[in-house]
Amino acid sequence: MQFITPKFALLFFLLISLTVLLSSCQEDELMGEVLVYENDFSAPANLSGIENGKLMVFQEDTVLGNYNNEEVTIAVTGMPSHNTVRVVIELLVHDSWDGNNTGASGPDYWFLNVDGAQLLNTTFSNSPCTPSYCIYQSYPNQYGRLNDPKTGADETDLPGLCQYADTPGWTTKYTISKLIAHTGPAISITCGDQLLQENAPSAICDESWSLSKIEVSALSVK
Repeated sequence: MQFITPKFALLFFLLISLTVLLSSCQEDELMGEVLVYENDFSAPANLSGIENGKLMVFQEDTVLGNYNNEEVTIAVTGMPSHNTVRVVIELLVHDSWDGNNTGASGPDYWFLNVDGAQLLNTTFSNSPCTPSYCIYQSYPNQYGRLNDPKTGADETDLPGLCQYADTPGWTTKYTISKLIAHTGPAISITCGDQLLQENAPSAICDESWSLSKIEVSALSVK
């Protein structure tokens, strides 16, 4: 009978581990990328193909919004041959978002759907965070995680839109980027929210959101 020595067993284990590691490190190869749709909402004509589209000015910039307990859908057609889509959204979270807080003021959800499938369901918080009091958000993770307010933000000191207008720190800007397996000639992108503010005189003045830009790119990935 032939026995496997401990040294041989260790070498065999290291060889298998190295093979698994090398195979897991192989990355998909990007063969091509085409920017199909880009909209910064700088003109009324940019509402073409947008369901429930409306424009406003925030910080001298025209944006899509503002929304409270609403959805907006962007339909993109004429997609070239591809197998993956990149969606990039610039999101502005205005005023008194309460993240994962429960009760009369939350949770405050925001979601992103593509062709009816949900890619992101999360919460945002604009609340000041101190050692004794902090209202956490889930973003950049799905709802259920606890992250500090404004985690993952691009800008955190923009003024509020309504309830905290002209007060810095009450609008937060995020860039949300998602890759989606997709092959069809058209794609539908829906952004929406479920906001709760039972004690606010005006729901949309208490908390709302808008989009400052959206990009859709068609990718060929091998």
